[in-house]
Amino acid sequence: MSSINRTLTGRERTFPETEIIVSKTDRSSRLTYVNDIFCEVSGYSEAEALGKAHNLVRHPDTPRCLFKLMWDTIGRGEEIFAYLNNRAKNGDHYWVLAHVTADRDDNGQISGFHSNRRTPRRDAVEKINPLYQRLRAIEHSHADPKDGLEASFRLFLDILNGEGKSYAEFVLGL
Repeated sequence: MSSINRTLTGRERTFPETEIIVSKTDRSSRLTYVNDIFCEVSGYSEAEALGKAHNLVRHPDTPRCLFKLMWDTIGRGEEIFAYLNNRAKNGDHYWVLAHVTADRDDNGQISGFHSNRRTPRRDAVEKINPLYQRLRAIEHSHADPKDGLEASFRLFLDILNGEGKSYAEFVLGL
């Protein structure tokens, strides 16, 4: 089932601050591990999730340029923290503060990725959501999705450069 074609309910799910959503993927983003809280919050069983692309929980309100930044960063073997709006199986959404890192094999090569997601601070979500809406509007304003992605990514980098911050400094400073 495509994560892009499911309906949205407009209902937000939350999860306790003491819980951590954990997932692991292979290099091509196919889920290889999900913990119980992943299943509980996303609404997917382990059997439904394993082997599927991690974008199974991608919410269309999260700008594509953020995923470009994320893949560029973790593809270099660097870690990233990101506020993400995810979508549950039934169309509900849930915000997370994700920490994504590369897993490495015995030879030091990237073998997959590991993501820990915590409950985000509400004030940080309220600060970042307008920026995400602006970036998504730019992505949607182009007939060619690639052009929209490039335009939103450029704006995103310009905003970070204008503030004199890396993305990590920006996110952790919210």
